[in-house]
Amino acid sequence: MKKAVSVMVLVAVAALTIFCFGSVASAGEEIKMVGVITKIEIAGKDAKTATATLKDNKTEQLVVITVEDELTLDKFKDHRIVEGDEIRCKYEVIDGKNLSKLFRKTAGC
Repeated sequence: MKKAVSVMVLVAVAALTIFCFGSVASAGEEIKMVGVITKIEIAGKDAKTATATLKDNKTEQLVVITVEDELTLDKFKDHRIVEGDEIRCKYEVIDGKNLSKLFRKTAGC
């Protein structure tokens, strides 16, 4: 009887742990996607952010990604990445914005 109660308590604790940590992990989860750029918006030459709208290849939905890293911004500015390019990206949803963590052409750059 003691062994059965111990097993039940152990299962309950494990389930609770998975439930608690599972919901925390999903809050800052990276999302991966491949899509074609339909629109790029840069505020100006000295802009520190840009937005790129991608059409997801799987779902066909438009996703707006905010790009802040200098390397990708430079590629936008000198037209190495342009509308119509297929992009592989990873992003996180933070404060309702999709912030880019990785933003590269699928064929390389």
